[in-house]
Amino acid sequence: MTDSAAELRSVSLEKIGEHRFRAINSRGGTLSIGHGEDPDFTPVELLLAALAGCSALDVDFITGKRSPMEAFEALAAGRKIRDEHGNRLVDLSVTFDITFPEGEEGDAARKVLPDAIEKSETRLCTVGRTVAVETPVAYAEGDL
Repeated sequence: MTDSAAELRSVSLEKIGEHRFRAINSRGGTLSIGHGEDPDFTPVELLLAALAGCSALDVDFITGKRSPMEAFEALAAGRKIRDEHGNRLVDLSVTFDITFPEGEEGDAARKVLPDAIEKSETRLCTVGRTVAVETPVAYAEGDL
């Protein structure tokens, strides 16, 4: 693994209200997180957005070399369950509905679209790969 491939990624959280937090990335971007009784994204919704967004970027980079998209929509979904393993999502899926323009460039993008989605699922999408290989998460109390 190269040094750049092992580069640390992090997001910090600050409390902004009752059951509300703000995530802050290293570039200063912010995102509000709530528990589902306000417009803020819940943590589960953020995970689904990350799954769809990660693959959407992969697909866009690959197909965009051939043609811009005329229309794009992706749906990430999963069922929340509680079982002997605790609360978790099962049956995760990301479905794409993409339209390319008519013509040679659009045809080229349509041709590589299935491969782009497959590459994202099996190799490129860090979020999806992390979930798929069941990466453990360490939780701890301590100084940041």
